[in-house]
Amino acid sequence: MRLLYLADPLCSWCYGFGPELAKLLARHPDAHLDVVMGGLRPFNREPMSPAFKAMLREHWAHVAAASGLAFNTDALEREGFVYDTEPACRAVVTARDLDASKVIAYLKAVQSAFYRDARDATRPEVLADVAAECGYERATFLAQLESEAMRKQTRGDFATTQSLGASGFPTLGVAYGAQVYLVTSGFVTDDVLEHRLAEIDRLASGPQ
Repeated sequence: MRLLYLADPLCSWCYGFGPELAKLLARHPDAHLDVVMGGLRPFNREPMSPAFKAMLREHWAHVAAASGLAFNTDALEREGFVYDTEPACRAVVTARDLDASKVIAYLKAVQSAFYRDARDATRPEVLADVAAECGYERATFLAQLESEAMRKQTRGDFATTQSLGASGFPTLGVAYGAQVYLVTSGFVTDDVLEHRLAEIDRLASGPQ
């Protein structure tokens, strides 16, 4: 089974979806997961307004209730904080480029750093610290993160997401040959994922 996961590390619903995806993958150890960065708010340059912070607090409360995961709203109290998700996306692309076997663990670690621990996951130094905690060599990771090659590859991920017509995150697809079927666009539990995958398998494997 080949799965395609379109996500953004600084998307709260992607954070909430992580444990559900992990349960699915644990039941399908032979599944191959391609991780593509979606770009929730890439290249944003505007500091958060009080109204936007209030909206996010409410939004995060909904995700916490659905997922049971911890959220630390101290991340929203940082003076002049600019909610640009491109650096975190680029960091996941960098992790994938350096060692694809650790990319899901790194994605989860960035999410936990931001949402649970209120670390500034828009800063390259913080993203490199998280990489070191996941077993990457910090200096190598930081240099690669800041490279033009990773910036270009990240823009490529965003273009792929747009070409697939993804309207939100998380989005999970399953591939049968060249055809990709939508499993979910948005948070669902692992049992719903299993049900939808079974339905898609019947559809894709049936008479043509």
